[in-house]
Amino acid sequence: MQTPIVLPELGAETIRLSVWFVDPGDLVYEGDRVVEVLSNGATFDVLSPVTGRFMERKAFADDPLVPGQVLGMVELENVNR
Repeated sequence: MQTPIVLPELGAETIRLSVWFVDPGDLVYEGDRVVEVLSNGATFDVLSPVTGRFMERKAFADDPLVPGQVLGMVELENVNR
C-alpha cells in the first residue's frame, strides 16, 4: 500500500521545493526527512509519514507548492530499525 508524503500547512503564501534527500527505491523510516521546501527565505523539512520504500516524486526542484499537495509516495514496508 502506498502512502502519500503531503506538504503541511506552513502559513506562507509562497512555497517552493528545494531538494529531495531520497531517491526512488531508497528505504526511509517514519520521521526521516525526505524533502526540503523553501518558504519566505526559511527552509522546512518534510518527513516520511511511514517506514517503507520511497517510490515516486510528484514534485521537483523549484516547483511552486500548495499546502496539502502530494510531494511523493512511500510504499509501506515492515522493517526493523
